[in-house]
Amino acid sequence: MRQTIEDAARALAEGTTSAARLTEEALARIASPSGEGGRAFVQVQAEAAMAAAGAMDTLRRVGRAPGAYAGIPISIKDLFDQAGIVTTAGSMARRNEQPAAATAPAIARLERAGFVVLGRTNMVEFAFSGTGLNPHHGTPLSPYGRETGHAPGGSSSGAAVAVADGMGFGAIGSDTGGSCRVPAALCGITGFKPTSHRVPTAGAFPLSTSLDSIGPLAPSVACCAVLDAVMAGAEDPTPPPALPLEGLRLGLPSSTFLFDGLSQPVIAAFDIALRRLEAAGAKLIDVSLPEIAEIPAANATGGFAAAESWALHRELIGRSRDLYDPLILARIERGSGMSAADLIVLMAERRRIMAALAPRTAPFDAIIAPTCPLTPPAIEELATAEAFNRINLLLLRNTAVANFLDRCSVSMPCHEEGQAPVGLMLVGEHGGDTRLFSVAQAVEAALRQG
Repeated sequence: MRQTIEDAARALAEGTTSAARLTEEALARIASPSGEGGRAFVQVQAEAAMAAAGAMDTLRRVGRAPGAYAGIPISIKDLFDQAGIVTTAGSMARRNEQPAAATAPAIARLERAGFVVLGRTNMVEFAFSGTGLNPHHGTPLSPYGRETGHAPGGSSSGAAVAVADGMGFGAIGSDTGGSCRVPAALCGITGFKPTSHRVPTAGAFPLSTSLDSIGPLAPSVACCAVLDAVMAGAEDPTPPPALPLEGLRLGLPSSTFLFDGLSQPVIAAFDIALRRLEAAGAKLIDVSLPEIAEIPAANATGGFAAAESWALHRELIGRSRDLYDPLILARIERGSGMSAADLIVLMAERRRIMAALAPRTAPFDAIIAPTCPLTPPAIEELATAEAFNRINLLLLRNTAVANFLDRCSVSMPCHEEGQAPVGLMLVGEHGGDTRLFSVAQAVEAALRQG
């Protein structure tokens, strides 16, 4: 098991390590020519990171560390503003823009808590895909089948690979349709999507202001809870205690697309996970959620991401069209065909579906489903536009439900050691983030005991 944020905090408190040592080790992994650091990061901020780590060590020695997690190295996705740095969002089209005037509030809160930012991680251009591909900076490879080149998932691709390979103890990404949870699933780590706007999205280059949320990727549920709490402005970022698994009610959706077309490895891993949870005392209860099946029809004219990204990008496309990834450009330009009436109808449908589902899921501690219907696809499988679009939609299909419903959701690994990574997804209630962390820690413990 990878070292967690709590492991690092304990070692720092006991004096058996230092922030400088943790940061040096992470930077060494990033710089290793045999690793994925060159593709996982678009900018390594080694000098600033070592200076911050040294400052945290000094403060800890005199009893003035800003908190228990001061000095722990993490990374941030390339779409977050940092004062004095150009926010390129994984693209060449923004490389000549003005540097950010201020650091994004979510990142500034982490820095005030003493977390050390190692650098900026690679991502799908403008966060508009779940595959993880980036033709500008190269695509970091999933830890699975690395010798044959498998996609890491996106859009927070570099974030997931950095965590999976020990290049820091956590990473901050964004999740508009699954961009934290999909790469977490495909890289065998944990990813969390909060209720939208619980963590401030200011200073994060937007994809869809209706759906965007800022979330962590990390080795464990508790790690994600710490990072989420700091970004949300909680006074105490200590993870909430796990609930007893005995008697927890987990809703297993029936008659929805969430279980259509699952690959055999996903079916096998998810079935084993369900048996372990039942054996540990969880109650798995079939629940009918027919409104979920209505979401694709609601999005048929293009969806929020197409409409809102087109509004944001149309001027930049006019200036720098040739610098866009053609696959991403096509997704953005789909929004040009949407009318104001289409968007108004979509907003109304979203409200209706959210209201209809609320009483159906209220009796449950969480809804449970596979994070993705696929294990990491080989990059060569994504070579054509048709294949890219088909696989991209499949990867995002299940995760996007929580974004549409504006709910919190977490993905955690449920596969056997040495097998292709498979994610198990829990979806909580709108605003039920703290409780979902408690439920997820109970589920995680049962899966790991197996």
